[in-house]
Amino acid sequence: MLRHLTALLFALLALPLHAQSSQTAIVAGGCFWCVESDFRRVQGVTDVRVGFSGGTTPNPIYEDVARGRTDHLEVAEIHFDPAVISYDHILHLFLRSVDVLDAGGQFCDRGPHYTTAIFATPAQMEQARAAIAAAEAELGQSIVTPVREAMTFYEADEFHQNYANSTERTLTRFGWVERRVAYQQYRQACGRDQRIRALWGESAAFAK
Repeated sequence: MLRHLTALLFALLALPLHAQSSQTAIVAGGCFWCVESDFRRVQGVTDVRVGFSGGTTPNPIYEDVARGRTDHLEVAEIHFDPAVISYDHILHLFLRSVDVLDAGGQFCDRGPHYTTAIFATPAQMEQARAAIAAAEAELGQSIVTPVREAMTFYEADEFHQNYANSTERTLTRFGWVERRVAYQQYRQACGRDQRIRALWGESAAFAK
């Protein structure tokens, strides 16, 4: 028994520091490619996975969620090192990277599955509500982004992971292009950054 406990201890010590201290934040901000792309650039974020949460349909697939056939939202699961960046700051950046006044979707993506939300664990709930209050105070008006209890996160298939940086080609209305090119064309056409700059001004995150 002692030998097994000793082996376990050494195994834990051998893990990278971020693996031992990693925490997660789950947020819905419209197109999950955009949220993922934004947060992959943040120091202290160790990984971002895109998927679905908030609904009751088990094992949802992208085609069903994107067409509003489920009650799930597109979400991003953000893994971060709390020694480098706090959960509070993750939420600060998130709220200033979405249209917190739009209850019908985000930018050109419409429908409940593209609405915003913070999915908080019981331990995160107070901080999430404080982040909402701070955002409302800064804007001087009520925002529609809710704080919801964390639910099961269903990871999307690999086609959608790190889409914004993928050099794989996909068919779009512009022809066969790299996914990263398709993403940039989509984001520009959707007006995401323009709206965030108009709403948040100097506080806008990722849309400088």
